[in-house]
Parts: sequence; structure tokens; C-alpha cells
Amino acid sequence: MTYFFETYGCQMNIAESAAVEQLLISRGWTRSPEVQRADMVIINTCSVRQTAENRIFGRLGYFAGLKAVRACAPDAKSKTLEIAADYVKDGAKPLTLVVMGCMAERLLDSLQKDYPMIDYVVGTFAKKKFGDIIEAVEKGAEHVELDDSPVYEFAPVSLEPGAFTAFVPIMHGCNNFCTYCIVPYVRGREVSRSVDDILKEIDTLSSYGVKEITLLGQNVNSYSYQGLDFPELLKRIASRLKETKSSIGWVRFMSSHPKDLSDELIEIIKNEEVMCRHIHLPVQHGSSKVLKEMNRRYTREDYLALVEKIKSRIPNVSLTTDIMLGFPGETDEDFEQAVSLMEQVRYENAFMYYYNPREGTPACTREDQVPVEIKKERLQKIIDMQLEITRGEMEKQVGQTVKVLCESKSRDNEGELLGKTERDERVAFAAPSSLIGSFVTVRLDSLSGNTFRGCRV
Repeated sequence: MTYFFETYGCQMNIAESAAVEQLLISRGWTRSPEVQRADMVIINTCSVRQTAENRIFGRLGYFAGLKAVRACAPDAKSKTLEIAADYVKDGAKPLTLVVMGCMAERLLDSLQKDYPMIDYVVGTFAKKKFGDIIEAVEKGAEHVELDDSPVYEFAPVSLEPGAFTAFVPIMHGCNNFCTYCIVPYVRGREVSRSVDDILKEIDTLSSYGVKEITLLGQNVNSYSYQGLDFPELLKRIASRLKETKSSIGWVRFMSSHPKDLSDELIEIIKNEEVMCRHIHLPVQHGSSKVLKEMNRRYTREDYLALVEKIKSRIPNVSLTTDIMLGFPGETDEDFEQAVSLMEQVRYENAFMYYYNPREGTPACTREDQVPVEIKKERLQKIIDMQLEITRGEMEKQVGQTVKVLCESKSRDNEGELLGKTERDERVAFAAPSSLIGSFVTVRLDSLSGNTFRGCRV
């Protein structure tokens, strides 16, 4: 039998999709190259922004039509579903549609009622029932009842088939309750994975020849398991990789909360060779007033002091961030504070977006919402500024000789590979495809857009 995944949203969703895929593969299922011919389609959803949910609602309309064609329904319209129509020309072939993830959790009580073409709505805490769902589909059995009691279970392995990079979830949920964020409501409270289970997964990934891992959590550096904190976990991981002579050469983590980034963590990134010199440090805003209203638990001054500490202790570190414009009540002065903070920090890159109200969060109910036109105008200004900063920061790296992980063939030149540096920068260079999945040394000769041009040395 065959499956097909559509995954939206964050790296945690990618990891959770990979974990379910491992379960399907273990039962003999194979990935379908074409969604219209798959026996099971799994949509892993995101609720962080309304635009993500709107896109998924659109896809559900598509799948309603696809299921009708696959069932050979009299009113089925196959104009854009020719592959499915050809697939069922000798008789109906059912398609099982599963919706999982944060949107599934948020709309747990209404999604299947409003969209009856969905066979299973799997909330955040019901993923442990996927084995039962798969077995029911294999046997053509009746619908499986799901238990969505709030107990999160980590998958043993979250590796995509054939991948040489992997996400390793180490904690789940969030206790911070930023006033704009839906995550604590759909992911629940923080729960940390056992150290032994994390190390076992890393051992498994090493046995597959994985070269890079990214430790994941909604607030990854708040990890705490039986008194062991995130810096100590990184020490254990670094030690395990050395002891086992692991293939894993790089360790990253995201997303980190500034309030939990300790001096000890900075020292570990500085001193442990396996730790990448790149930190994603979401600021969200540059105004202390707005940060307080967001419930971020640090001030502008706190954040800038942390950045200065990081830069002084970790030479050539790369910093990236998330920043939100147009939070309710944001004034022109608040916006200028955000601009000046980004000018001062000089991030290598930034994920920039404007505030999108999420039902169920405190900020959504505020009456001082910023008009969309102003939000878009402020966002564009900060995007234009950041593009110039990114260019300037990357130009400083030209002439450096760096370690690069070869990731894929270049789409523009068959004789070139694309890779990334430990600072999470893209680089293109001439090399044979046999090196994909390997570390090489590259001199960064020039910059084309946001991609370095390099030469292997």
C-alpha cells in the first residue's frame, strides 16, 4: 500500500511526519510518487498563522474532489484529476484522508464535522494511535476511535528515508504564553524527552550515516529532564558523538528563547567543535513596551546585552531571528525601535512577518489592532533594510575557507553542488554528485544574491 504526505509549518511538523513515515515503512508501505494514486494521504497542519490554515482549507476542497473520483461517485468531476480517473477505470479504489498537527488539535471537535471527507482528525496527543489507523486501513476495517488525552509521546526516530540530516525532537509544548501565540493551546505544556531516548536516537542516526542533527523544541533551551538542563544535554551529546566516533559532525538547535539562553550554553557552543556557530534567537520586536505586552519576559536592553555577550564570546557567530511588525498598539516610535534594534544587531538573516490575529489568544481580543495597510508598509520597510544588512554581513565572509555539508545538485548547473556552512549560509561550487552528504572544504570566492560562489580546496 502507498502513502503521501503534505507537511506544513515548522521543523517539528517535519520531524513528526518523518516519524509517522517510519512507522508506515516498517509495515511495508511505500511512498507514492503521485498524490492522486496514494492509498493514504496525511496532511500535517500548522496553526501559527491564518494564512497557513486557509491554504489547508483549500487543499481539503481538492481532496473532496479527489475522494469522489477515487470512489467513482456519479457526480465526481475529473477535469483536473485525470491520473486518479485513469487509476480507477477498472473500479473504485478508496483513499483514506488523515489530517494531523496543530490545526487538527485546534479544530479537533469541528474539523471532521465541517469536512466529512476527512477520515481521521489526529490531534497533537493522538499520534500514538497511528499504528491502529494504519492497521484498520490495511484490513479495510471500520473507523478507529482515537484517544486525544493530553499525554505526548516522542517517536523513537524522526528520520526521513535516505536523509543525511535529521531533526531530533527533545522537548514539546510551551509554558511561555506569548500573548500572540497559539502554540501553548495546541501543543500543551512543556514536556522534555529522556536523555537516554535522545542518545539512543542519535546512535541510530549515526548508524545510518547521518551527518547533521538539529535538536528541536517549541522552546528548545528550556529543556529539563530530572534536573538535567539543556547545556548539560549538549555536553552529553557531544561526549557521545566523540566516544562513538559518530558520522554526525554538526549539531544545531532551534528555536531558542532569549530568556533561557544562559552563559553556560554560550560557552558550550564556543568550546564544543561539533556545535555549529549559528544561533537562531527570535527577538519578535525591538520595543520594550511591545515586548512586555507580548509577554516575552525580556526587555530590549536585556536582548541587546545578550547579543553582545554572544558575539564577544563566540567569534564569527551567525545570528538569525524572527521579528513581528504590527502587534496591537504598535506606534511609529515602537516600529522605529524595531528598526534600530535590527540595525544594531545586524542579523545574517531574519524571518519577518506582520501580526496575524489567532483566535483564542489574548492579543486577538485587543481593540487597538493596527490596520493591515500599515502592517504591510512597516513590514516592507524592514524587509528592504534586512536585505541590505544580509548582503553586507555575507560579504564579510568572502575569502574565508570553510567547512561545507554538500546537500544537493545545483538546479542551474549540473556540474555544481549546493551546500551549507556551519553558519547556515548557502554555497554553490563545482564538485561531483558523489560528494552529496559529505563534508568538504570550500573557499568562498564571491556572492551571488544570498548564495556564495565557492571553490573546493
